[in-house]
Amino acid sequence: MTARTTRRIPTAKSRLAAVGALAAAGALVLSACGDQTDDSGDSGTKDSTASASAYNLPKKIQDAGVVKVGSDINYAPMEFDQGGTPTGVDVDIAAAIGKELGVDFKFENGTFDNLIPSLDTGRYDVIMSAMSDTKERQAKVDFVDYFNAGVSILAKKGNPEGIKSVEDLCGKTIAFQRGTVSADVAAAANKDACASDKIKTLTFDTDTEALLQVKQGRAVADLNDFPVAAYNAKTSGGGNDFEVVGEQIDEGPYGIAVTKDNAQLRDAVSKALDAIIANGEYAKVLEKWNVTQGGVDKAVVNGGAE
Repeated sequence: MTARTTRRIPTAKSRLAAVGALAAAGALVLSACGDQTDDSGDSGTKDSTASASAYNLPKKIQDAGVVKVGSDINYAPMEFDQGGTPTGVDVDIAAAIGKELGVDFKFENGTFDNLIPSLDTGRYDVIMSAMSDTKERQAKVDFVDYFNAGVSILAKKGNPEGIKSVEDLCGKTIAFQRGTVSADVAAAANKDACASDKIKTLTFDTDTEALLQVKQGRAVADLNDFPVAAYNAKTSGGGNDFEVVGEQIDEGPYGIAVTKDNAQLRDAVSKALDAIIANGEYAKVLEKWNVTQGGVDKAVVNGGAE
């Protein structure tokens, strides 16, 4: 978000995401139709009854054989639509977890800032959508942390404004997806470095719309998570539309969100994540998408610190 959510105050740190490293195949983010169900993300399950029992999955999920996943499927390379089928880092990690648990993880598309409310109503069993684990969100849901990312600045190719840091955005207009950590980055800058010359913001339901503002010159930069920024820089316009500038801002964990009253499912997912880390399936996914720099060594519950 962007580590995608509302979370941290920007403290320029971490390494610059290597744009060239994210040469994942595929076109720029394909627009997904809002709140439409897509039956994809099959996990190729093994002995489902034995696995589900071994991991103590909730009976409702054991009986259904499916974990319903809420996701904003418009955020390549983490999750995006490819020919009507969700694909990406999150989809592949979910499939590996599902195989371990003996159930299918089925991704359903929704608007990002409506995912937690929809989880609360029972529409989804979990959320997996490059969602940052933050203290604010921990008040509503529990997270199983599975990836690390910081915020990157994506400018027009050639960086005509000479942007090198958040401070260089003072007095300028930026664009980002509504409900993401980018809002916190801009707000924190406007209270501090840009207090006398505030950053102006344009917010949209999807990151694709925010990127268009930069491409058309209505915004000088888009803020989003390092894998997403680097992927777009590599793929949009054949690599001629955007470039990542400056360093990552405030790296933190992505989490799989589960309701507070569903510790049984949370713990099963956590154990299965540890299992695929140990057996190498997790590493295979990160290598496939060239995002190994975001990998974690073990599952952590509610590890977001800010």
